[in-house]
Amino acid sequence: MDATETTAALADRLDTARTTRTAVPSLTDTHRLDVDGAYAVQRALVARRRARGERLTGVKLGFTSEAKMAQMGVSEVIVGRLTDAMRVTDDGDLALGGLIHPKVEPEIAYRLGRDVDPGDPTDFLLAAVDAVAPALEVIDSRYRDFRFTYEDVIADNTSAAAYVLGPWSPPRDLRDLKVVLTSGIQETTGSTSAILGDPARALRALRDICHRRVIPLRAGDVVLAGAATAAVPLTAGTTRAEVEGLGAVTVRGV
Repeated sequence: MDATETTAALADRLDTARTTRTAVPSLTDTHRLDVDGAYAVQRALVARRRARGERLTGVKLGFTSEAKMAQMGVSEVIVGRLTDAMRVTDDGDLALGGLIHPKVEPEIAYRLGRDVDPGDPTDFLLAAVDAVAPALEVIDSRYRDFRFTYEDVIADNTSAAAYVLGPWSPPRDLRDLKVVLTSGIQETTGSTSAILGDPARALRALRDICHRRVIPLRAGDVVLAGAATAAVPLTAGTTRAEVEGLGAVTVRGV
């Protein structure tokens, strides 16, 4: 099996895991997969979704917690792709039956008002932002027992499953804002400073990775900057995130 065939086979494995709601073992149990190869699998995986009619709507960052990077023994954030099929309306319902073992985390969302050239060092991503919003991201690793490597997560499109956007507002300084995630009777408190110390730093990291991985950044794209608290299991009922001074966003697991 050549490299192209291996990429296709691994993408098929992850695509089938998601569509049949069946967890699979770590890809690196049976294949030598480096970061370049993992992003190749991700591209092939997203291509399958697009072939079924899904439209790209933005990107999401992973491993933006310095503690998480240290835990995984890495020093670089990762990027996945968002599609319109992942979008859930604020205060809308998300069917849990279509997911394997979903978790939810509060995030900051940026919206791009124009195209950005990631290869142009003078084209600052933050300057292209025309709105910000509170957000919820639902992650759903397709790996059995949540056992995976850094490369596995990249290949699995950074565990992307769904996202919910709260109300948009004009761009502002988002450093050190209190974030409260409420799920049922469980309340988790964090801060936007958990996102690389300042969510704006996530945008700088994103541009560099998009340049190296040839990921376009288009007007209207949503950028999920990373989690402000640890993820918690998404269960039936209401989950709400509130970001100080920015607003709230809600989803209902059904």
